[in-house]
Amino acid sequence: MSEEQTYQVLARKYRPETFADLVGQDAMVRTLKNAFAADRIAQAFVMTGIRGTGKTTTARIIAKGLNCTGPDGQGGPTTEPCGVCEHCVAISEGRHVDVLEMDAASRTGVNDIREIIESVHYRAASARYKIYIIDEVHMLSTSAFNALLKTLEEPPPHVKFIFATTEIRKVPVTVLSRCQRFDLRRIEPEVMIALLRKIADREGAQITEDALALITRAAEGSARDATSLLDQAISHGAGETTAAQVRAMLGLADRGRVLDLFDMILRGAAAEALAELQAQYADGADPMAVLRDLAEITHWVSIVKITPEALEDPTIGPDERARGQQIAEKVPMRALTRLWQMLLKALEEVGQAPNAMMAAEMAIIRLTHVADLPDPEALIRKVQASAAAGEFSRAAAAPAARSEAPRAAAPRAPVAVRQDGSAAALAVSPDALAGFPDFESVIELIRRMRDMKLLLDVEDHLRLVRYSPGRIEFQPTEQAPRDFAQRLAERLRGWTGGHRWAVTVTSEPGRPTISEQRAAREAEARARAMQNPTVQAIFAAFPGAKITRIRPISTPVAVEKPMGEDTSPHELTEGPVAEVEEWDPFEDED
Repeated sequence: MSEEQTYQVLARKYRPETFADLVGQDAMVRTLKNAFAADRIAQAFVMTGIRGTGKTTTARIIAKGLNCTGPDGQGGPTTEPCGVCEHCVAISEGRHVDVLEMDAASRTGVNDIREIIESVHYRAASARYKIYIIDEVHMLSTSAFNALLKTLEEPPPHVKFIFATTEIRKVPVTVLSRCQRFDLRRIEPEVMIALLRKIADREGAQITEDALALITRAAEGSARDATSLLDQAISHGAGETTAAQVRAMLGLADRGRVLDLFDMILRGAAAEALAELQAQYADGADPMAVLRDLAEITHWVSIVKITPEALEDPTIGPDERARGQQIAEKVPMRALTRLWQMLLKALEEVGQAPNAMMAAEMAIIRLTHVADLPDPEALIRKVQASAAAGEFSRAAAAPAARSEAPRAAAPRAPVAVRQDGSAAALAVSPDALAGFPDFESVIELIRRMRDMKLLLDVEDHLRLVRYSPGRIEFQPTEQAPRDFAQRLAERLRGWTGGHRWAVTVTSEPGRPTISEQRAAREAEARARAMQNPTVQAIFAAFPGAKITRIRPISTPVAVEKPMGEDTSPHELTEGPVAEVEEWDPFEDED
């Protein structure tokens, strides 16, 4: 095949030759045009942006503009290079002797930069400026950057530097401060689709708008990626290229079917969702791509729910737009955020799993299982409503079980729980305090109202002196809070329908606190347990053992004796059983 017949890929064939051909970078083009017009051309430029947005292309256009002499050979620096003079042609073909392109990824050392430093002192051989284009400049070593600083700050008048990088943060700030920086943006979908349509028309290729939208979405703002995919799609289509063909070429699942799967997940239809996933897998869809599409739909629906203008994305078809709007209207944001978090975890699992399809199926099962679970707020409201209906709306009459002698049944103060979790007293009769015949009933009320701080204060710091319904006299401990009595009175008043409680502090000695009584009972139980011959034998065999918990039992416990000996009835004991902590023979003794 002759050189004239050699095929040139679309990404190179339609590479911009002038600023007018450069799409999606209007701000940079405007700045450079104004700088050329005012003769305020910087000594160094740095172009940054994602792949395929035109960094190296822009560098070559600047180089042509600086050295262009026009068709008549008399022109000066311009933002509209003629493309026909010897300098423009040589730069476009990459063979100009005064425009030196260097790949910093392969030439990273000080010696490579030393060659540049030594050559800058010589004037350009034929052009107006000697221009150094260094691609992927962030790959230079720290020593190479330092060696370049002096020349970069004060280059000879005939020298210009143009840097290109995708990792601007890896470039030292000392270098950036010496350059004029341009951030090349991702190309907008509308601009990208128009560019692809223009190229397809020039090539005489037939391709649908939906197919162009898929290519644009897959390119993620990169013109080079988009034109390369378009080149591949034209070859793949062999005629009119459709969205289905592009989807098959890219290994993507059908967007409509992914939306069907998304709807099945939201409905909690696990069997249907698994069948749809398996069908898409059988049709060639990658499980990772399916989950990635589900995450993309979740993100898109969430954005639509907040900003409906997101529906106007040109890469989204009308059917998908209508379905997305319906989902955004009926699905709460909490469900979408939960779905997003679970999909991120699923993507991580699928990437690490030995079988991607199995991991994807387990992820779908989890997603459908939690789809109809209530959110925490709804769950709390449900629990509160159940508690209010079951425990706090009973009849007022209840037997006083804790009293030693039988008493007449007295009504307790009914209490309801609001939706915000706060307690509210219902209407009570004047003798409502009769429902609290003893102090234990007051403690039970505090426990039912779930005021844990007040319950702990009552158990730890209240030594009861006298009690009668509506009146409490107690001796506080030294550590009791100062507002303890006032807080207890206010809580009881609110819980008993506004009935006033007289809570007073006295210096008279009172009964031990509930915590002290509990500690005394535990100490007594430990003492009784230590009198058990079996426990004594355990401690004799394991000196490092400790009693961790004492559990009361109602059945007799036989003291174990050697085999063959009878057990005397006097050796059967009733009472607590001690649970002994395991003894570690390797533990250091104190």
